Amino acid sequence: MNSPLDARAPITLFYDGGCPLCRRQVAWVKRRRGHDRVRFIDIRARGFDPTQWDRTCDELMGRLFALDSEGRWYAGMDSTRALYAVLGYRGWVRLSSLPGLDMMLDRLYLAVAKRRNRIGRWVGRE
Repeated sequence: MNSPLDARAPITLFYDGGCPLCRRQVAWVKRRRGHDRVRFIDIRARGFDPTQWDRTCDELMGRLFALDSEGRWYAGMDSTRALYAVLGYRGWVRLSSLPGLDMMLDRLYLAVAKRRNRIGRWVGRE
């Protein structure tokens, strides 16, 4: 299993461009120092073919995926951790990986991922 702390730039983030919460995270990353170390791929974009990445649409829609420059895949909360490691937030990654806290954050991530569109619409309200 790959440690998110081992992630190397550039990292490719596969996100759901139809999800308000996902778009918000991408916009946040683009405003950060080091955003040039991240490549974004909208899995809902016209012409996107998951087979070129040896993935399926259902798999990519189920949770966030990231692929680093060494060809290592990260999924779910670990994709976020890998992204943050590449951006330089390594302290946050270490903290979120502590035994007990890591499992809690992983479960929270999965709960949010399942409801991301609903939560995104709610969070996006003015």
